[in-house]
Amino acid sequence: MALQKPKQLNSRFVLVASRYLSRAHAFTYRISRGRLGGNFRVGAGFRNPAPTLLLDHLGRTSGKRFTTPLLYMNDGRNVIVVASAAGRDENPQWYRNLLAHPDTDVTIGAERRAVTAHRADSEERARLWPRLVDGYADFDSYQSWTDREIPVVVLEPR
Repeated sequence: MALQKPKQLNSRFVLVASRYLSRAHAFTYRISRGRLGGNFRVGAGFRNPAPTLLLDHLGRTSGKRFTTPLLYMNDGRNVIVVASAAGRDENPQWYRNLLAHPDTDVTIGAERRAVTAHRADSEERARLWPRLVDGYADFDSYQSWTDREIPVVVLEPR
């Protein structure tokens, strides 16, 4: 059963707060080589911590480099991330940046990997989504809170 969508989810305050929390998370993760911040323990992750990586991406218009902590799962050699934005109405910036610049890097623990991103097609998404929800049950709630289909992104080694 999905929770009711928080009323302030799309507010400017939530967007700004999440930006600063993400920066602090990425800083802590990077300096500790993933020992701190390597597992997400909020919401569904409280009882079942979800693994976290750092995604580097180039701004599609600014060209600036950004780093975003994201939950992930492995699928063979590929790494899978979800552009949920916690169920907000719009896709997250990092997702739009990856569409423009798909060659990027991720950091998992102390290991940096070169990857190429693509949005999972409908068949891939159908196969991956149940596994993603098993790893972090709140993804189902997020999907119920938005009219957009939450994109699943496949990061292939290059």
